Amino acid sequence: MEIINLTNKQQLNNFVGGQPHAQFLQSWQWGEFQEKVSGQVWRLGVLDNNELVASAKVITKNLPMGKKYFYCGRGPVVAVGADERQAVEPLFKEIEKLAGQAGIMFLRFDPLKQSTITNYQLSIVKTLDVQPSKTLILDLAQTEAELLKQMRQKTRYNINLAEKKGVSVVAADKTRFEEFWSLLDQTAGRDKFRLHGRNYYRAMLEINDNPVKLFFAQYQNRPIATALVCFFGDTATYLHGGSASEERNVMASYLLQWHNIKLAKQLGYKYYDWHGIDETRWPGVTRFKKGFGGFEVNYPGTFDLVFDTGWYSIYKMVRRVRRTF
Repeated sequence: MEIINLTNKQQLNNFVGGQPHAQFLQSWQWGEFQEKVSGQVWRLGVLDNNELVASAKVITKNLPMGKKYFYCGRGPVVAVGADERQAVEPLFKEIEKLAGQAGIMFLRFDPLKQSTITNYQLSIVKTLDVQPSKTLILDLAQTEAELLKQMRQKTRYNINLAEKKGVSVVAADKTRFEEFWSLLDQTAGRDKFRLHGRNYYRAMLEINDNPVKLFFAQYQNRPIATALVCFFGDTATYLHGGSASEERNVMASYLLQWHNIKLAKQLGYKYYDWHGIDETRWPGVTRFKKGFGGFEVNYPGTFDLVFDTGWYSIYKMVRRVRRTF
């Protein structure tokens, strides 16, 4: 096994995007976005007989007191059929080496499989989820009629209602950011969501060769619902969305999602990923998503691979105190 720095965008995207249920968080473009909003990015690969069998994109995140950690969202990624232990172990060792050089306290990562955290004699600690540990996925191999049939009756009714009311769906770009932000902000205030800063979402719409697309549902020539969808590999992922506090009776969000599901299918994507459900934290949003049917996928959660045990103990103590207050 040989560790390399991945410097070829196409090589990385072909590998990550070629795995079943491709993880956009490990794509080249998402790394460029993270460099704008977070910190330095490393893209590491593992070669076996000159064939890429694993990769990990890690991002530097800052902590108080000049401390830092690495974050690897939905990774490492291992090729189907590859020996996971032989592929991941050298990645962890290389990341630990980089951590020593950069003063990194730990690696936070969201493994795709439980085996990624149980095969190694390492200091791996369960922590609070960064990415949702449960998601809902639609299989786009089904016909449109089959997709409609698996929906709840109320969801189908609301899609039809929006169509009868004259709601339309249009694609947009970053020039309509303020309209997007307004709808997102209204939703956050209404449903008590925490948002990233506005520049975070603006940067997402400015990615080069952007896989993230912006859509609006419009009623009487006004945008009343919006969605950001990432198209990468074999999967279209619903990232963020919002709706106006007025005209909610026309059910624009239902038609907006149905439009995007059909578009993903027409473009040849295999899956539509709702990017997280949680009946306790997001009951209303989860009910909405589940109305479209699909199957649930459970991930192990988020873990820390600890490099500096002393400082990590202090970090955990401070984090507990802050959560208490």
